[in-house]
Amino acid sequence: MPFIRVGYREDQYKQEELPPIGHAIHRALTEYFRVPEDDYFQVFHGHKPGEFYYDPAYLNVSRTDRLLYIHITLKSGRTEEQKRGFYARLAELLPACGVRAEDIFVVLVGTELEDWTFGNGIAQMLGQKREA
Repeated sequence: MPFIRVGYREDQYKQEELPPIGHAIHRALTEYFRVPEDDYFQVFHGHKPGEFYYDPAYLNVSRTDRLLYIHITLKSGRTEEQKRGFYARLAELLPACGVRAEDIFVVLVGTELEDWTFGNGIAQMLGQKREA
């Protein structure tokens, strides 16, 4: 049940580049966090240059204007090993989409089952045992 928000500079990515990026993120989620294939909810936000800021060398990582901010809200409980594997997998998959490993900035935010509704005013995940 992850919800993904990807922020990027709108002058750096073409519309047709976004779906492969989204699919690569979802592939890494399914591989490392056992997210079901059909659990696919993503929003891409293009920003004007004056709305997008970053340090180009923080922690000795050389970033460019093609930086992607990937914010993933998902069920808490993933291990450090899973998270490290997920980050490494993204760094393997996204370069095929034209994204440098240095331009992948990820934030994982853990939530609980009661924090989600998928529509109809119902907390569908309560009472169900799903890992995603």
